Amino acid sequence: MSEPLPRRAAVTGIGVVAPNGTSTQAFWKATQEGISVLDRVTREGCEHLPLRVAGEVRDFDPTAAVEERFLVQTDRFTHFAMAAADLALADARLGQADTAESPYSVGVVTAAGSGGGEFGQRELQQLWGKGSRFVGPYQSIAWFYAASTGQISIRRGFKGPCSVVAADEAGGLDALAHAARAVRRGTDVLVTGSTEAPLAPYSMVCQLGYDALSTVEDPERAYRPFTDAACGFVPAEGGAMFVVESESSARERGVRVQATLAGHAATFTGAARWEKSREGLAQAVRGALEEAGCAPEEIDVVFADALGVPEADRAEALAIADALGAHGRKVPVTAPKTGIGRAYGGAPVLDTAAAVLAMEHGLIPPTPHVFDICHDLDLVTGRARVAEVRTALVLSRGLMGSNSALVLRHGAADAS
Repeated sequence: MSEPLPRRAAVTGIGVVAPNGTSTQAFWKATQEGISVLDRVTREGCEHLPLRVAGEVRDFDPTAAVEERFLVQTDRFTHFAMAAADLALADARLGQADTAESPYSVGVVTAAGSGGGEFGQRELQQLWGKGSRFVGPYQSIAWFYAASTGQISIRRGFKGPCSVVAADEAGGLDALAHAARAVRRGTDVLVTGSTEAPLAPYSMVCQLGYDALSTVEDPERAYRPFTDAACGFVPAEGGAMFVVESESSARERGVRVQATLAGHAATFTGAARWEKSREGLAQAVRGALEEAGCAPEEIDVVFADALGVPEADRAEALAIADALGAHGRKVPVTAPKTGIGRAYGGAPVLDTAAAVLAMEHGLIPPTPHVFDICHDLDLVTGRARVAEVRTALVLSRGLMGSNSALVLRHGAADAS
């Protein structure tokens, strides 16, 4: 008797809330056109800070996306998560009625790097200025990394396996991998992804301790990885959520498989030790390729981490060459996040959304603001490049030393 085929994890829904669009369609239109929305920080209370440029989500009305009873107990990063989850579920054609009959078959896993700084700051100001009786009970949960996982599951009635990943920026990819493995173990559906809202004054002051943060005032020059002018990264808010389910479940429901999560691996090389990240990132890529059963030459595009720190950029370029061999010097590489900023844990899931859409449309989006490349990379700049993209590699590194790599395959995998 033959062994049953493994349950492959398929992406059937995507929801995006990003600085360049609060829907998947708007996000992809701006991304493929290489439109940059980096601009001066406009948040109240940030005027005196040396961080001048960021990627703000401006076209987002939380009252239109989230019910009042959830708004009052959640931070902006969770508002993004709930809105993006709704978009992903709608994209996957999974309504409330579809999941109500078997709530234990649907789980949630998110990643967060900073939690609810805006909510926490507001409540601490109440405590300092007025006293403890003016601090609301939701302060105990709204700031917490796991708040988005909890609120999505409560709001939607999902009672399957739920968790949160805290692994720097790389946690966004790790959350997708966690969801894929839950599907392979038997869970029907996972809602997964990452969103961040790190642009409140308290959160921004905390970030000023990062040597990698760009404080350049000109939005055109503030974030230019892989160039001689690289001066750090520009932070951003937003992120993406996905519906991940087994391919067989998608077929039974008659929904389109947009991509399969084919392979993932993660390593750790220590905070700001960028020379060590070369080895760690290359090892993560090799592990992801091995899990995916993918040869290096099968990779059609690399979505780079693109930190914007010269030592880190050099390490990443060398890691791609180390892991992919000769193919690493000719495979197209892109970093569309240079047009929206680096949304910490939300950054790699936005790259993942862009990678899935690139495979669907046969178009590799460009890297805004970057022209004079100083590394041995085939970096896509200027305008989008037409290409058949069947397999994509997404890379991410955290400021504290996490490295992660994810292999995506276009559409349904071969039933081999």
